[in-house]
Amino acid sequence: MNTPNAALKHVSERPEKTHIRLGFVALSDVAPLAVAKILEFGHSHGLTLELCRQPSWAAVRDKLLSGEIDAAHALYGLVYGVQLGIGGPQGDMAVLMVLSRNGQAITLSNPLADALSKSGHLKEALASLGRPPVFAQTFPTGTHAMWLYYWLAALGVHPLRDIRSIVIPPPQMVDALAEGQLDGFCVGEPWNAVAESRHAGRTVAITSQIWPDHPEKVLASRRDFVARYPNTTRALIQTMLEACRWLDDPAHRTDISTWLAAPELLGVPQELIAPRLLGDYGNYDAAQFPGQPLPRPASFFDKGAVNYPRPSDGLWFLTQYRRWGLLNGNQDDDAAIAAAISQTALYREAAELADVRVPDEIRADVLFDGRVWDGQDPAAYLDGFAMRA
Repeated sequence: MNTPNAALKHVSERPEKTHIRLGFVALSDVAPLAVAKILEFGHSHGLTLELCRQPSWAAVRDKLLSGEIDAAHALYGLVYGVQLGIGGPQGDMAVLMVLSRNGQAITLSNPLADALSKSGHLKEALASLGRPPVFAQTFPTGTHAMWLYYWLAALGVHPLRDIRSIVIPPPQMVDALAEGQLDGFCVGEPWNAVAESRHAGRTVAITSQIWPDHPEKVLASRRDFVARYPNTTRALIQTMLEACRWLDDPAHRTDISTWLAAPELLGVPQELIAPRLLGDYGNYDAAQFPGQPLPRPASFFDKGAVNYPRPSDGLWFLTQYRRWGLLNGNQDDDAAIAAAISQTALYREAAELADVRVPDEIRADVLFDGRVWDGQDPAAYLDGFAMRA
């Protein structure tokens, strides 16, 4: 068997930095990092991994920028928000690979969920509260904010005028809902499952129904880290690809859910983590919004289809920032921004070394409102939205 060209080129190039500090927030989709550390997949690539739990996405951002952590499990939209300096410090960022797709949900308080079941229309249900509804997401430019806004808008609710949107770290959301501070939230698992187990609210939408197999968490770093430590970065991508491939085995999902339950990772009972990792949403009411696809499980590898850092995925977030007034000015540079953030060349090298297939550059998807996104004409895509800031 011939050795791949990338392997011949890089086989003698050792990592420049061998101890890697990886930040994460307590969510089920940190599974690839947990697997890579627990099974020490990094050792075969000359790396020792240290997992560093953070209390919030803002902490992940700040420690990436300060260099206290080298890379992180991060919201796709966090990377773009920092790159653009939206609502916080600016830094040149890199998406090394996609770690996961799907696996998030929208949960409503029991009174609001009951009103929705009764009326069948979200706008009517919100009006029944008699006050401005309060929804939480996890970071102003993050995936959860964008999924929440997209879902609301598709159902005729303006996310900037008809509700109040606030930021709460994922582990604090259930308490806020249970205490009546929120009417709903969008967050990753297991916190939607935890809310249901505490009878604080009900899951009404799964993000894979908003955008099937949507990009979610990425392996992120500063761009100067990639420039300074290219061999380390390549080895880190290889390590995480191996962890993601390991997670493709359904039996391994049970193993990882047990490991994730540990206090230093999620600190949530295994029985609240495992089902939704496999796409089992229990009493989820599929009839709430008829005609929508069934929920999909969190996806970490899918023969490599998950992991390629496709620039068009990032470009979609830029269209939504423009849609909601987070980003203004000329769109001409958006494609270049996305291309600079996505480390596609380095990813391709690592994928070849790991014997992972790289998917097609162009991918077309139909979202919740029937709009098709393929990244080919972002300006026309943006112009097609009737509801905007």
